[in-house]
Amino acid sequence: MPELEAHPLLSEQQVNDKIVELACEIASSFPEGEPVTVIGLLRGCFIFMADLVRELHRKGVIIGEVDFLIASSYGGGTSSSGNVKIERDVKHDIAGKHVLLVDDILDTGATLQKVIELFKSRNPATLKSCVLLEKPARLEVDIKSDFVGFTIPNKFVVGCGLDYDQRYRELPYIGIMKEDD
Repeated sequence: MPELEAHPLLSEQQVNDKIVELACEIASSFPEGEPVTVIGLLRGCFIFMADLVRELHRKGVIIGEVDFLIASSYGGGTSSSGNVKIERDVKHDIAGKHVLLVDDILDTGATLQKVIELFKSRNPATLKSCVLLEKPARLEVDIKSDFVGFTIPNKFVVGCGLDYDQRYRELPYIGIMKEDD
């Protein structure tokens, strides 16, 4: 079983500070006084999204519906299969609504691209995306997120909701995985 390096890539304080910064950017990008539907890509986004939604509330954003979509391109390993499957769709109609799509990491871009295409076809008033992390070295499609927390090197990371085979999600920081020596 892989273990974590002794030193995290991004500390808990860095992550928390970045969430506050992202919430300020996001709050100013949606029409004031109108509710925002926040949709997370499970499972990796859930910790980041919870912290972000609370901070958006503090910044005066009216949170409308909160929903989740399960889309996956990973199996139990550390690299994307490239085959994106929608395993659970959102329950709410997003037509005419301001939508913020939240994901943990922009890796190959395949998952975010597919979900954005799907949501655009449902005619939201506004559709923006936010990711905690992006790995430009891994991008396989031409896509950018509207809001990005951190740009990181091409390392497999865990924590703040990101996992290795369902482990390490609970870590309050972003850590790099390494194989046992």
